[in-house]
Amino acid sequence: MDRLKPFFYFEPLTISEAIEILAEQANGAYSLAGGTDLLVRMKKGEITPSALVNLKRISGLNRIDRAPGKGIDIGALAPISAVEHSPVLSSSHPVMVQAASHLGSPSIRNMATVGGNVGRASPASDMIPPLIVLCARVAINGPLGSRELKIGDLFSGPGTTTLSSGEIITSFFLPEMSPHSGAVYIKLCRRAGFDIALVGVGALLALGERKAEAKDARVALAAVAPVPLRAKKAEEVLLSGSLTEERLKEAARAAAEGSLAITDMRASCSYRKEMVRVLTLRALKKALHLAQGGKTAH
Repeated sequence: MDRLKPFFYFEPLTISEAIEILAEQANGAYSLAGGTDLLVRMKKGEITPSALVNLKRISGLNRIDRAPGKGIDIGALAPISAVEHSPVLSSSHPVMVQAASHLGSPSIRNMATVGGNVGRASPASDMIPPLIVLCARVAINGPLGSRELKIGDLFSGPGTTTLSSGEIITSFFLPEMSPHSGAVYIKLCRRAGFDIALVGVGALLALGERKAEAKDARVALAAVAPVPLRAKKAEEVLLSGSLTEERLKEAARAAAEGSLAITDMRASCSYRKEMVRVLTLRALKKALHLAQGGKTAH
């Protein structure tokens, strides 16, 4: 491992100051949130920043706030451990608590942030699938002002986003979950709690008045495509009639068929696709149980 190459280091106190520095330093500057991934990649020589802009001294970026009747705001610098132990999220969006508990070790969760995990744009991210099924929106600030994106529109490829030079993620907004709905995240990895996902599945079901049919259904997959993937064919199956055992199985098969899994040193394509089917069926059954009033376990 080579020594780190010299770089400029900044600790702005405001969002506008951070944006100005990032814009001035152009493509060689990186935002520093938790650093659990960025610093490792620097030590490996995978990236050589000309500047690091530490965002942690900017106040207000680590909040988790609820606006009654509207939803939840999660600051980009909220630690994963804060999400894991948030009573606000536990009562309103427990799938976020569930996903956070799957990410790394306790020491990693204390340092890693929601914005850092999402901004890394890893196809195997644990936080992105639940954000997708919850229809999260991303608040972004940059040299041209502020804008908002659907979470799924943030990713352009493995490790790349649609952010322009100087832009930073400031927060995530989660709309309130509708009554009679349930959401689940399930992760398959080699070492529970310490490894990145071989396959990750987020699922949400919201029941209609008849309670036997879904008025909304979302399935998101991790680690089986270049970017976190929305399984739209599976969602179409789920919305096409009563949520019978066979329909759930058909949706799980559709999710597997629609995945873009590859073979690498960690798992084969065929194994990943089969696990997408198995985990999607399991997640849908659990989401349906929650939507019907069952209790959740984190």
